[in-house]
Amino acid sequence: MSNKKHKNILVNFIIKSYRSNPKAFYCEMLETFFLVSASVVLTFTILNPATRIFIPIYFLGSIFGVISGFYRNAFFVIILCSWFTIMHFIAMIKLFIY
Repeated sequence: MSNKKHKNILVNFIIKSYRSNPKAFYCEMLETFFLVSASVVLTFTILNPATRIFIPIYFLGSIFGVISGFYRNAFFVIILCSWFTIMHFIAMIKLFIY
């Protein structure tokens, strides 16, 4: 397959994703932004993790994952992202309150 054909397949996939549910699409976009950002922070601070930075960012990304899962009716996405949301919430309580 040529690069142009691959590009068309990718562009069509993105367009189809947007058209199927614009709200879910934007939630997924924010989810991806926050989760990738948190991952970058964790990766580059791994020897002295910046938990006060990346845990709240992961928390936000997980919340958007739950929301987009509801919009897409994706049961296991909701379960997984809910689990991460709860775990990051507990981590934030331990980081910022106790």
